This record gives sequence, structure tokens and C-alpha cells, in this order.
Amino acid sequence: MSAREDAAISFLKLAAGGRIKEAYDTYVAPGFRHHNPYFKGDAASLRLGMEQSHVEFPNKVLEVKRALEDGNLVAVHCRIQLKPGTCDYAVIHIFLFEGDKIAEMWEAGQQVPENLINEYGVF
Repeated sequence: MSAREDAAISFLKLAAGGRIKEAYDTYVAPGFRHHNPYFKGDAASLRLGMEQSHVEFPNKVLEVKRALEDGNLVAVHCRIQLKPGTCDYAVIHIFLFEGDKIAEMWEAGQQVPENLINEYGVF
């Protein structure tokens, strides 16, 4: 695994575990922007949203399924469970790196249906 893949995964695990300040201080570049449609595109807005999510879902589980790197882009495919015993979400985060810092982030996700039609699942 590359250093950028490690950084992207570590960022996600720290954030999911409530260590958002550490995740930002360690991995986020100045001028960071993101494309989550529920928050303004600046670092502070997303960080606040992550902090609020941790308060609401302190036992969130993030399981990395795979990570791919292409130049300065890293994609991480994850299984996320907000509360134990609840539904899962399949989420893909795409990170744009400037050097060893995350400059930009996209995410796309879907709730995993209880009754899957596809015999291969989402993971």
C-alpha cells in the first residue's frame, strides 16, 4: 500500500472514530475543499459536520474494503455502519492529494438494501 493510500485510510478511520481534529491536523492541506452536497465546500464546514456526526453516532464502524491509487488520486471503498445492528452504507471516497496532504475530497454512497437482488452484494 502506498503512503497516499495509507493517509487516505488513516484520515477516514480517525474521522470515523471521532478524532477529527487529529485527522485534519495530520492530513488536510491548506485550502482543502470537498464536494459533500450537505455542507459548504470549505474544510471548516465539513469538519463541523464530522464532529456533529460523531456526537450522533459515537460507535460508527468503518471497514475499508479496498483502496486504489492513480497518480495523485486515491479512492477508498468502505462499509460504514452508523450504529451497531443498523443498516450498512457502501461509500466511496475519492481524495486528491497535493504532495502528502489531502487537497480535495469527493464521496458517493448508498444505503445497502436489506434484501439484495444482486447475488454478489455491494462489496
